[in-house]
Amino acid sequence: MTDVAALAAHLAAHPHVTGKRDIDVACAALGLTQDSPGRPGDDAAAIRDGDGWQLMAQEGFMNDFVASAPWFAGWCAVMVNMSDILAMGGRPTALTNALWAPDAATAAEILRGMRDASAAYGIPIVGGHTNLRTPQPQLAAAIWGRAKALITSFDAHPGDVLIAAADLRGAYAGDSSNFPAFLNAPHARLRGDMEILPRLAEDELVTAGKDISQGGIAGTAVMLAECSGVGIAIDPAAIAAPGGDLARWMTAFPSFGFLLTAKAANAPAVLARFHARDIGAAVIGTVTPGSTVALTDGATGHAIWDHGTAPYLGLAPIREGADA
Repeated sequence: MTDVAALAAHLAAHPHVTGKRDIDVACAALGLTQDSPGRPGDDAAAIRDGDGWQLMAQEGFMNDFVASAPWFAGWCAVMVNMSDILAMGGRPTALTNALWAPDAATAAEILRGMRDASAAYGIPIVGGHTNLRTPQPQLAAAIWGRAKALITSFDAHPGDVLIAAADLRGAYAGDSSNFPAFLNAPHARLRGDMEILPRLAEDELVTAGKDISQGGIAGTAVMLAECSGVGIAIDPAAIAAPGGDLARWMTAFPSFGFLLTAKAANAPAVLARFHARDIGAAVIGTVTPGSTVALTDGATGHAIWDHGTAPYLGLAPIREGADA
């Protein structure tokens, strides 16, 4: 039996959840709101281009992670950026990198990870920046994509259902929060899975969404709620956690995972798209009025975060008549 109140308190204080607060600092310093060009707060910047959208995103990685798991870091430079494009309803087109390392031998394993992921997902690496005269390895990568129709972080509405979808054909990487489902997966399967999100967008089956990032289900739900100016109620009993460890899974980073909102009538069709490719998906909650993301054990909600009283990304909708 899950102690829902204790789980909510654990998630509210977890560093994977609170770490997303750094975004607020950057947005404030740059004077960004969700009405700025590209709409900050989404998984990728979306720029109108003809009958579609150009998408741009970038990810950087902690130095310790790059040093301790260079191949995996290289793979993630492609995979994480790819997920940002998919979460927007787009298809990736190309990727660049920025790599620093003390020597060529150190860089080689990072680059091998990038090359392997590029081949697996069919995303070309078209250039970047390299410096092999720095004391420690560092890595960042940027990606471009294109969408015919968008999935945004801004369009979840009270009454929508919340869907969690994740590839569970994997295991945790040691004691980390990373859950790589791509290891030993056929490349054709990975590329086929990449089509699910764009087609959901083009068929107008979802209202909003984000990829499940390092903040896990909990942190991603708070980001989605703030960007849409809504609350979210999550039913932990509806979440299938690998190994039964719900607290770990709620802050885990799956290699293929998304939170989506949809009209209740469209939920069966959304779930069927994922189930058809053997990817776990379930309705795990609802979008509510207000500003609180909470776990519910029935009639009682236990708050993880209230973005109305404590801004999370600092990218909530600007309401008419609100103070500047």
